[in-house]
Amino acid sequence: MATLVSELDLPVIDADFLTDPEKARQQYNEAVQHHWLARMPMGYAVLRHAAITRVLRDRRFHHLLRLMDGVRQLDPRLVDQRRQSILTAEGDEHQRLRRLVSPAFTPKSAERLRPTMRATMNALIDPVAQRGTVEAVSEICEPYPIPIICELLGAPPEDWQDFSRWAQDVLSGLDADANEKVDVILAARVELDAYVTDLIARRRTQPEDDLLTDLIAANEDGDSLSDDELLTMVEAVLVAGVDTTRNQLGCALSLFAEHPDQWSALAADADLAPRAVEEVMRFQGAVRGTGRYADEDIEIDDVLFPKGTLVFPAFTSGNRDVSVHESPDTFDMQRQAAVPQLTFGSGVHFCLGAFLARAELQEALPLLATRLPGLSLDEPASWKPPTAAIFGPDRLQLSFTPTGS
Repeated sequence: MATLVSELDLPVIDADFLTDPEKARQQYNEAVQHHWLARMPMGYAVLRHAAITRVLRDRRFHHLLRLMDGVRQLDPRLVDQRRQSILTAEGDEHQRLRRLVSPAFTPKSAERLRPTMRATMNALIDPVAQRGTVEAVSEICEPYPIPIICELLGAPPEDWQDFSRWAQDVLSGLDADANEKVDVILAARVELDAYVTDLIARRRTQPEDDLLTDLIAANEDGDSLSDDELLTMVEAVLVAGVDTTRNQLGCALSLFAEHPDQWSALAADADLAPRAVEEVMRFQGAVRGTGRYADEDIEIDDVLFPKGTLVFPAFTSGNRDVSVHESPDTFDMQRQAAVPQLTFGSGVHFCLGAFLARAELQEALPLLATRLPGLSLDEPASWKPPTAAIFGPDRLQLSFTPTGS
């Protein structure tokens, strides 16, 4: 007979664990010795790779974002203006949106952008290559994904600074302190909506080889995306595709700066890039976890989660699970992992932009390794506050051996 999750004798993870990533890892490591679950202030952390995957693939667990509006006591203005998004939709509506848009997010769509990725990264490296020093977050990581997203959507490249600001401001609506930034968030949404509405109107009469044209053309048995759905899809691409990539690249550079031998190996053999990207995302993923709630009573491995129970699949823990990874606390870019890293998620909400994100990192890292040899930290990395939805460095001062531009 299943035991109610509330009646289990579970380890406890402190409320302030997010203030220190290393403390979080230590608490996860200690807790997972006792159970695949741990008690948290608002619910239960899921710690094992297999259990995390099972929860994410169980459609009875629904995305926590909408429920969290009430839990966080989010400003009503932010809730009222939020449209249904593929990021939070569930059931038949999520299946419909996913079915319509998935053909636009293929490996082929990512491959056609690789020349832009290389050109963008080279243009960012050129001004710093002879200096021997770079503040990588502001000079490399933050500007890198925006021109790529602009080309993906069919927006003029000169608009990248607006897109960068909109992405940062809209995404801050997921931060724990979103209520303190309401005016900024709402202004960004209004500007973004106006821009995309105009772009949609142009693409309806002037199709191009871009994602927005593909989304407009998406049709199955007479069903297609409405203008509101197109707006929310572009917002999802911008938010999910910009801040995750820039933060994940920052995490990668901070890691390689502490592993110079692996940086040199990557410079010598670009074919190592795919494996290096997976290891970076396993070892230090920019998305540390997610939240779900039980939409009905759910039994897993003789544990009963009553309807409404909050669970938090901890990617940070699952990606370092000793039961599936040998020496999980060792960063090894040549690792042949037995299971996939969890940073892209799993199940019906698996990241639609995974092909694009992988391609961006696969193109960026070998170029950086070749043109910024001898990478090292000038000072310890400064990390974003725990209120940030996507984790990464906010300052990363690096040194390297100067090379010709």
